[in-house]
Order: sequence, then C-alpha cells, then structure tokens
Amino acid sequence: MPVLSYWGLPPEGLTMPLHYFLVPLATVLIWSGNLIVNKLSAGAIAPGAIALYRWVLALLVMTPFIAPSVWRYRREISAVWWKLAILGLLGLAMWQGLAYFAAAFTSATNMGIFVPIVPLITLLLSALILRERPSVGALLGGIVALVGLAVLMGHGDPLKVLDLGVGLGDGLMLVACVTYAGYSVLLRRWTFEIPRWTALYVQASFATLFLVPSFFLGEASPITAQNIWLILYAAIPASIVSTYLWMLSIRLLGANRASIFMNLVPVLTAAFAILFLGEAPALYHFIGGGLALLGVALAQVVTKPLPRFS
Repeated sequence: MPVLSYWGLPPEGLTMPLHYFLVPLATVLIWSGNLIVNKLSAGAIAPGAIALYRWVLALLVMTPFIAPSVWRYRREISAVWWKLAILGLLGLAMWQGLAYFAAAFTSATNMGIFVPIVPLITLLLSALILRERPSVGALLGGIVALVGLAVLMGHGDPLKVLDLGVGLGDGLMLVACVTYAGYSVLLRRWTFEIPRWTALYVQASFATLFLVPSFFLGEASPITAQNIWLILYAAIPASIVSTYLWMLSIRLLGANRASIFMNLVPVLTAAFAILFLGEAPALYHFIGGGLALLGVALAQVVTKPLPRFS
C-alpha cells in the first residue's frame, strides 16, 4: 500500500462530497482483506513464494500499459535507479514480504492493529531523517502507542515483553511498519522527474529482484488451485487497485485526511478475522489497539511543535 502524495491537494476549507470518502474506505477494505489473505496463506503457500508471485503477476498486468513510459523516461530512471531500488526494497519487498512471514506466528487481528502505527512511526522518522521538529502530539502519541503495543505483544501484560521478549510474528510486523514508514519518509525527501506509475513500476521491478533469494531459499511452493486465488488477490486488488485508489484518495482528500482512514484497518481486519478465520478478539486486543489508536490520534490532533532547547 504505497503512499504516493505527489498530487495537488484540495483546499482544506472546502466541504467534501460524500462519495470522495468512499474511495479511501474501499482502499482500507482491500488492505484489511489482504491481511486475511496473509493469514490464509500461512500453510497454503510459502511466504517467499507468494511475496514473489504477487509482484511478478502485478508486473505482467502493468507492463502493457507502463512499459512504453519506462522506455520513454529511461534516461531519467538511470539517473535515480538506486533510489528507486531502495524504495522498492523498503516499501514493496520488505513491507509485505515480512507480513507474509509474520502471518505464520501471529493473528490477523494483531497484524491489523499494527497498520495505523505506520503514520506515527513516519512522524518520528521524519524528525530523525528530515530534521523536522516533532510535535508535542507525536511525542505523547508515541509513548501511548508504545504502551498499547506492549499490551498487545504481552497478551495483556506489558511487562511480559521485558521478561519473554517480543513474539516473532509481532516483531516482524513491527519491523515491517518501520520499513514502510521509512519508505514514506524517503518518498517525501526524494522527487523524481518521471510519472508516478512509472516510478511504481520500476520499484516493483526491483522488489521482484530482491524477493528472488527468499523464494529459492524457502520451501518449494508451486501454484495450485488452492492458493492461486490468494496470489490473484495479493497481485491485483492489493497491489494495483489499492495503489490507484490510495493515490486518488490523497488527490481528493489530501494526505492528512486520507491517512485517518488507516485507523479503520484494525476494526475491519478484526471483523473479517471473526467472519472468515474464526478468530475471537480478547480484551487485550481492545485495550492495546485502543491505546495504539489513541496515540495515533494524539499525533494527528496535537500538532504544536516541541520547544527548542538550547
């Protein structure tokens, strides 16, 4: 789910038509569904296999439409290829690839709770990488969200994290969130003289290359009648359709308003997990998830910059 905020934003004071909000809602529905697909893929197909297959199929679908643009902008691409490679590694290969591995060790409900943390980590990384002064809300929200994640990863007892450490699945999701936040920050820092879809196509090409080693190092996992629909969902709705809808969401609502819809992912994922996976949310899911969402809300609402200390 790449954050490509290259579009011009509408004036903040305008009242948005209702159908504008259906676009980001459709996007988070696809994302939540993809977390269910992640969980269903555990045991049905090797993580390294579905991570590679999804981008190979996505590239095959996009090639007839975007390949001419790649050739037309080949000089511009050659000048920034290493930046596009880093973005492909962080935002496409590691973000979703780690989620497939995490799905074998944690629940879909847990995975959904991590997604809204991405904007908060992005704010913190922006302070470190872009030297942007963080807000009071980002600092307070980060502390509250961290407590919420500790409650979640400690299954209700945050002190368990100190005693037992972080579970493998939750740890992989946390790393995945950091990589995607880094991807978002670098997208803001680097600008390209090439069309958005062309840049995405090149990133996807590099991501595919980066995923090849994990494919061959993992267990053999051929495409079968049982797992092909998982690959199709990951490649078409989750990789292509949601990318277009998210770009359109940012164009219609602006990046800040659109990002608020990410807070619906835990709720939708939990609902889907109950319906399709039979997962039963525990009390600590509500407590940990609620604290995590409160932290995100504080970061978005309390925007006063921290004072400078000399």
